[in-house]
Amino acid sequence: MPKSKRSKKVSLTKIKKKDLDSKQSFIDEIRNCANTYKRIFIFSFDNIKNSFIKEIRLAWRDSSRLFFCKNRVMAVALGRTSAEEIDENLHLVSGKLMGNRGLLFTNAKKKDVLEYFDSYSRPEYPHAGSIATERFEVPEGPLEQFAHSLEPYLRKLGLPTVLQKGVPTMLYSHVVCKEGDVLKPEQAKLLKLFNRQTAQFKLTMEFMWSKKNKSFEDFGRTKDVVFITKSKKTSQR
Repeated sequence: MPKSKRSKKVSLTKIKKKDLDSKQSFIDEIRNCANTYKRIFIFSFDNIKNSFIKEIRLAWRDSSRLFFCKNRVMAVALGRTSAEEIDENLHLVSGKLMGNRGLLFTNAKKKDVLEYFDSYSRPEYPHAGSIATERFEVPEGPLEQFAHSLEPYLRKLGLPTVLQKGVPTMLYSHVVCKEGDVLKPEQAKLLKLFNRQTAQFKLTMEFMWSKKNKSFEDFGRTKDVVFITKSKKTSQR
């Protein structure tokens, strides 16, 4: 009788080696880009979504590389101190890699990069933990856009609903969120159910390193640093 796959033991050393190989691959690619491209932009991002990242990568594929991975990995690749850096003043880039930030390696002109990303934004559903940008209230009455089977779910999310003649119905009006609220998971789910794309996906260029003169420039656009604590940042190239 063949041995059950469930009982198969997997060596933890193999898993660790795979993780190390993956990190080393990122480090090698980032170092290669630092040696290849003329400029490095450090950007912050809000409401990240893979489809928008793919759109940007497609638009810049001929002149640039975009990196979203762990800040520590990117910092190690470039060098965290003046003694470790792989090129002059790259430790200044590493020092800015905290919170929701990534790297854009490019041969494009500074003016073209700033113009593109200043004008680029896409509406998106807000996520749990983000800040509500407007007040949203569900009025009293029937919610005819929802099937009867969704009524228990709406009630679970906090809406005062009942079924009346097979239609989910609000017993009274309910404020889902107010402007400035830090959204809870239930609030974010309700905003999506009601098709409220109140958030914006955007990359904000904050700093730039130039290979030509080894200069580091601050654009004066630094936001309050946002840290990801509940889930690990997904590595993307």
